Amino acid sequence: MKKNRTIFIVFILLAAIALTLWLTQSTTTFKRSMSDFKLNDSSNVTRIFIADKNNNTVTLVRKAPDAWVVNEKYPAQKQSVDLLLKTMVELEVGQPVGNAAHNNIVKELAVNAVKVEIYQQVYRIDLFGIIRWFRHEKLTKVYYVGGATQSNQGCFMLMQNSSQPFIVFLPGFRGFVSPRYSPIEKYWRDYNVFKTAIPEIAKVRVEIPETPDYSYEVRNNGHNKFSLVSLSDNREMVNYDTLKLLNFLSGFRNLNYEALLNDMDKSRKDSILKSQPFIIITLTDTAGVSKKITTYHKQGPDGQTDPNGTPLPYDLDRLYASVNDGRDFTIIQYFAFDKVLRPRPFFMKEAASKK
Repeated sequence: MKKNRTIFIVFILLAAIALTLWLTQSTTTFKRSMSDFKLNDSSNVTRIFIADKNNNTVTLVRKAPDAWVVNEKYPAQKQSVDLLLKTMVELEVGQPVGNAAHNNIVKELAVNAVKVEIYQQVYRIDLFGIIRWFRHEKLTKVYYVGGATQSNQGCFMLMQNSSQPFIVFLPGFRGFVSPRYSPIEKYWRDYNVFKTAIPEIAKVRVEIPETPDYSYEVRNNGHNKFSLVSLSDNREMVNYDTLKLLNFLSGFRNLNYEALLNDMDKSRKDSILKSQPFIIITLTDTAGVSKKITTYHKQGPDGQTDPNGTPLPYDLDRLYASVNDGRDFTIIQYFAFDKVLRPRPFFMKEAASKK
């Protein structure tokens, strides 16, 4: 009896598996719903591909639950990816495009639409969410995102292999979602330069070419002990302000550039990069990984003067900066970086007393 019961259970299980496989194979032969834009769950999205007609492409790949990369090269900006996923889940479909506008909208989508491919982790066998076998990545949705409607309260979308475009919108959102599907790489990249807590810092080297005597290196000796070394003579400073040094190191916890300037006119950019750097900072973490930023003065805007009315040669708010091993040219704000752009005398107690 026990043997017969086991055989019966196995038979039922195999029959259920066979039925599931048959249903899965059968349903894939049917055309997807013409308005199936909305995601039910974004937690299992593994990859998003976005492309336009100008050969701009972006591939966002999930490397960890909250970590994405752009085009397999750069960390993605978490806020932007989260917003896109949230949009995909909250999309609502309005009415289909009417007959009068149908042909024009389809032509417009064919010329200017952005293609979107969504890949998710699914199971080849999924019995009511209880038995799940053979997990794999699958292309689950392909659709095209067009421009805004006349009211600017929605946009046009078209599923692949469909001829019927729809007006799609976000409930409660005054605007259209097309810009959230950008195929431009730089808009998805994380703008972070340094993101290192004090315990993770092995050393920070600060070079000031204009005044080499002000260059220095801060070394983490462990057990909350640090040393400040002058680079000009390799002499360890002893009379420095510990609080100022700790504030300096804490400044590397989260530093971001303001904007990418890789598209700047090449001759102008080359001229800046060939000029004498303002301050060069190299941070090495406890894993031995180094990050470097080279900053350059930015010409001040017309009319900027000091309190005496004398024109200032440099911008007081922003600097140019080369980051990511020289691959990227950016602009940074003094407001964010000033706490780490310190010369060696800043830390010395004698300097503090004179001030």
